[in-house]
Amino acid sequence: MDKIQNKDFIEITYTGKLEDGTIFDTTNEDIAHQAKIPHNHNSLKPAVICVGEKQLLPGLDAGLEGQEVGKEFSVTLEPEDAFGKRDVKHIEMMPLSVFKEHKMQPHVGLQFDADGRRGVITKVAGGRVIVNYNHPLAGKTVIYTCTINKKITDPKEQIESFLSTTLRVGREHMITSINENKAIVELPLQLPLEFTGSLTEKLKELTKVDIEFKVKENK
Repeated sequence: MDKIQNKDFIEITYTGKLEDGTIFDTTNEDIAHQAKIPHNHNSLKPAVICVGEKQLLPGLDAGLEGQEVGKEFSVTLEPEDAFGKRDVKHIEMMPLSVFKEHKMQPHVGLQFDADGRRGVITKVAGGRVIVNYNHPLAGKTVIYTCTINKKITDPKEQIESFLSTTLRVGREHMITSINENKAIVELPLQLPLEFTGSLTEKLKELTKVDIEFKVKENK
């Protein structure tokens, strides 16, 4: 019986739904198609994550420890362990003139980014615009049905999957070579020095491999 422990790398498939059965997230293309979830054919595939490294919702991440490989299970998450509670402080009233200054025509349902926050307009009336900055699923209890397909033990796959999630860079854009317990990872971007130090320490902790980053040459 192969059970999952903290810091294990795993390949996982999952589907998230609301209490009324509405599906909002999945790694399965057929389910996404049936639920009419927008996606492209390359985006939906099993996720590779490191347990306990906050690469999933907090409650889902915590629910992985002790699960068996290959066995389907469900995790019910209250709002505080999922997308947060709905907070009235994140609902703001803005003058219509602010949008006109930016040549925007506000309407109910319009989403936009402001000061690093994603908001959605819920009401336009009397020269005022109501904007909700809560996550669309804030205040909702959600249920995830999951299957852990396998543990990932190959250091190259561990390193590249962790970097892909952390840096938002596809694995196809990385070149990783490992010799004994040392790895050279070529990336299409230059990482800030202060970030590189903490990242190499984290990867060594998780994979037991020393990492050196290089910028990939354009050919």
